[in-house]
Amino acid sequence: MRKVVAFVLALGCVVALAGCVGLMSGDNRHNVPLSSGIQAQIKSIGSTPGKAMFVRIFKQEGQLEVWKETSGGDFRLLKTYAICAWSGDLGPKIREGDRQAPEGVYTITPGLMHPRSNYYLAFNIGFPNKFDRAHGRTGSNLMVHGDCSSAGCYAMTDGGIAEIYALARESFKGGNKSFQVQVFPFRMTPQNIAANIDNQHMPFWRDIKEGYDLFEINRQPPTWDVCERQYVFNASGGGMLDALGPCPAQTRSATLVARMEADERKINDILGGIAEKQAEQQAIAARGEAINTAVGGFFSSIGNAFAQ
Repeated sequence: MRKVVAFVLALGCVVALAGCVGLMSGDNRHNVPLSSGIQAQIKSIGSTPGKAMFVRIFKQEGQLEVWKETSGGDFRLLKTYAICAWSGDLGPKIREGDRQAPEGVYTITPGLMHPRSNYYLAFNIGFPNKFDRAHGRTGSNLMVHGDCSSAGCYAMTDGGIAEIYALARESFKGGNKSFQVQVFPFRMTPQNIAANIDNQHMPFWRDIKEGYDLFEINRQPPTWDVCERQYVFNASGGGMLDALGPCPAQTRSATLVARMEADERKINDILGGIAEKQAEQQAIAARGEAINTAVGGFFSSIGNAFAQ
């Protein structure tokens, strides 16, 4: 009996140790099925696990959105995940070691998925992309990963990245060759743009805002390319563009133009209101200073009279 008990205990230790070793060297976490809960959410928006997906990241809000294509062809928001950590400031990544998390538009293919990541699970964001390279930006291994710790990446909880990874896996299984990730400093609203109007990266942000606007209007991820060292979206004609060469003639839809013009009016109104408020505050301060000076002079003159 003692031998049997000893054997069972030894076997248990071996199994436990094997489990630990398996977890450290790479378990099957990348193949964990989608939960019944997320499958129900997918069904509720008229989609299936194999349909295309689309991701948006907002630094300031600390949010990652996953959108899914529906049976009608449009994309609907499936779920918003809280970003556990991202490093650096608002603004794009410029060079290796600056600890900045990237901003821009990226295309994720199966080869960029990392099932054996040291940070639970991960996918490489694809930095530097064509735009980044045109600007001489450098960096490597910029990920969306788990482990809730970032040094230039977007870190999620392990549970969050597990679900996002599984959604991407099922989308690839459905025949989709890639999914697009748009990364913004904040939601591209007139209020946020006005609040950051003096930021050195504003020209870049206005450039990528068109991609944001197009998705908001069409609920379809726009195609993207680079010419004249800037992003272009839904470019007409075929073939790849020269990132440093001239941009072809482009025609924006009336809906897009109307939205962009309306946003500019709102931005100018906000900035005008801020300027008026600042001018009013300066006027109040100036009046207060004048009153204090006058009162001080009055009492000074009284004091001098009594002194005589």
